[in-house]
Amino acid sequence: MDPSLLRQLWSLVETAQVSFIMSLDDNGLVHWLLGQLASASIADTSKSPDLDDYIRSKLPLIRDIAQNK
Repeated sequence: MDPSLLRQLWSLVETAQVSFIMSLDDNGLVHWLLGQLASASIADTSKSPDLDDYIRSKLPLIRDIAQNK
């Protein structure tokens, strides 16, 4: 995976509202993150199942980061 894509993903996590992240279920959070990356023209998320898998594997960490803001 492209390092700049990963930086953008984690930047999204850090700048998102805590209440918003916590209000989404796992599928909703993955969908929102992929949508944000796609709308920023950072990634063609339809061709990146690895990105989906990566985000899903990091959901506990994403939620921990949000809670500890």
